[in-house]
Amino acid sequence: MKLQVKGLKTYFFTKKGIGKAVDDISFEIPESKIIAIVGESGSGKTVTAYSILRLIERPGKIVSGEVYFNNINLLELPEKQLRKIRGSKISIIFQDPLNSLNPVFTAGDQITETILTHQDVSKSDARAIGISFFKKAMLPEPEKVFNMYPHQLSGGMRQRVMIAIALCCNPEILIADEPTTALDVSIQKEIIELIKALSREQNLSVIFITHDFRIVREIADEVIVMYGGKIVEKREKKNILTNPLHPYSFGLLGAFPPIDKKINRLNTIPGTIQDIFSFNKGCRFYNRCKKATSICKEQAPPKVEISDNEYLFCFHY
Repeated sequence: MKLQVKGLKTYFFTKKGIGKAVDDISFEIPESKIIAIVGESGSGKTVTAYSILRLIERPGKIVSGEVYFNNINLLELPEKQLRKIRGSKISIIFQDPLNSLNPVFTAGDQITETILTHQDVSKSDARAIGISFFKKAMLPEPEKVFNMYPHQLSGGMRQRVMIAIALCCNPEILIADEPTTALDVSIQKEIIELIKALSREQNLSVIFITHDFRIVREIADEVIVMYGGKIVEKREKKNILTNPLHPYSFGLLGAFPPIDKKINRLNTIPGTIQDIFSFNKGCRFYNRCKKATSICKEQAPPKVEISDNEYLFCFHY
């Protein structure tokens, strides 16, 4: 396995109380696979991604758990050694490229800085490598883009610059945090196809975070469904799309219209995710679940193994 997460807990300590944003989750990322983590806003997807790279800021804190990358526990690694892994072995594409890119430096400045930080090359070589990755990211006129500032680029071009920066040091794992948000549908599809192609070309393992099952259909090999800081189901893509077993997965999948059918009304999941400061001790989907009984409110649901690689947490699946 390329990456193993074991018993990860990331809490937020505030005057309001302790918010259990990610609460005891475990999963594995195989080599050269694209794993989608899917769920509504507030389900813990982004906090999970940031925890892997120890990017959690106060009042957040990784309370416990282990994150193994090539048999090294990243949560115990000294910060200096971890910085060598971030951006070189494990890279991240943030959700908002306009805020992630530095507005006072050109796209070229920012990719060459990353290359020079992690590789022993000259500035001229770093420039050549940067332009080559702009070409891989299918940026038009990459030499011209190299000298442009973020505000001079379209949303889709900024996202391609972020992808190029994330991949320029040939990482083993790419974390993509909703990289198609705020892009129109045609650009979304281009970005998805680009990540898929680069994953195959560079033998990348990818953690792709999204709230949209339509994107999951296009990109994922396997799917992790999160709700309320917990994993509720983990399945092969084809299996969860045709036969979701957890009531939340079923509801989430039903909220997106099928491609090949015309419908008059979208399905919805009643209610909203509970505040992270007020989760009940049982199943966190209890207050929205049509199948819920008293045991769901009082006890945490058991892990049900469907196969060696598939499971869910539910009393009534």
